[in-house]
Amino acid sequence: MLIYLSGPMSGIKEYNYPAFRSTARDLRENGYKVINPAEIKPIEQTWEGFMKADIKALMDCTTVVMLPGWESSKGAQLERHIAEALGMEIFELSEFQTSQGRKRR
Repeated sequence: MLIYLSGPMSGIKEYNYPAFRSTARDLRENGYKVINPAEIKPIEQTWEGFMKADIKALMDCTTVVMLPGWESSKGAQLERHIAEALGMEIFELSEFQTSQGRKRR
C-alpha cells in the first residue's frame, strides 16, 4: 500500500504543511509508505505546476487519505475525482485511522 495524502493547501497558513507533515509522520511511524505533497517540489511554482507534480505522484499510489477540509479545496477535489475514476481506495483520515487500527501494514 502506498498512500497519497490529499487536502487543502491554498489560502491556509503555511499552506497547511504542518497538518500534512504530522499526518505523514504518524502514518510512517505506523509502517505505511506515504507520498506527502508538501514534500514535492515542482519545477513550476504555480498552482498548475504543483498540481501537475502532485498528480504524477498520485499515479504511483494505491490509496488516498483525505485530510480534514479537503471538500473546500479545488486541488483536493481534483485528486479525489481522479482517484475515484481510477478505482483507488479513498479514506477520510479519521476513517482510515479507525479502519486500519493504527497497525503496521
